[in-house]
Amino acid sequence: MTSLTGKIALVTGASQGIGRACALALATQGATVALAARNIEKLDAVAAEITAAGGTAKTYALDVSSEDSIKSAAKQVLADLGAVHILVNNAGITRDGLALRMKLADFDDVLRTNLTGAFLLTQAVISSMMKARWGRVINITSVVGETGAAGQANYAASKAGLIGLTKSLAREFASRSITVNAIAPGFIQTAMTDELTDAQKTAILAQIPLARYGSDADIAASVAFLASDAAGYITGHTLDVNGGMYMG
Repeated sequence: MTSLTGKIALVTGASQGIGRACALALATQGATVALAARNIEKLDAVAAEITAAGGTAKTYALDVSSEDSIKSAAKQVLADLGAVHILVNNAGITRDGLALRMKLADFDDVLRTNLTGAFLLTQAVISSMMKARWGRVINITSVVGETGAAGQANYAASKAGLIGLTKSLAREFASRSITVNAIAPGFIQTAMTDELTDAQKTAILAQIPLARYGSDADIAASVAFLASDAAGYITGHTLDVNGGMYMG
């Protein structure tokens, strides 16, 4: 992979898990990273990691469920750093429950955060990519957006929507040398998946041909690749990183 030196990357949900790993990987490749999430204290710790390793990072408070927060954070990032060349839409939530009992608020909250938030943030920063005639938008979707999952109608719908959004945006912005791709993680060990019961984890492991759970580093490596010039002829694609759990 070629260096990302001189590129500005914005990563949402960068305070922990997959987002943190993606931010560290992009910084290692030379990108200046704008770290965005609701928890500034945790973001500061990630920024300190990047700085200690010789990289450059700046933190921003961002709630991707809020249009006002998205517009404010995007404006500040562009004012501070001058551009966004790489956007990683990673932030997301779950509000699991059986469809028959799911409250509309839980359905709406997940769609607004996971899908609408990614759309609005892309919309807010894409002009700087268009001006540079180079850009990377990488949406973190999920294997359940491809397979569905009982008890996750809202989450699966939001992640399937991200795949459709990815393909549509890829067509719209290709003429400006902006690629738009998605990564669909399988079962990745994070704070979110740690909340599953042992029985649920065992059942999931039985579905993975590689017989192991994924790590946030597995996803970060894929993000670093899609952000690089080596992936310049890939757009509108959903990269499955799931150990063989789903083969589409």
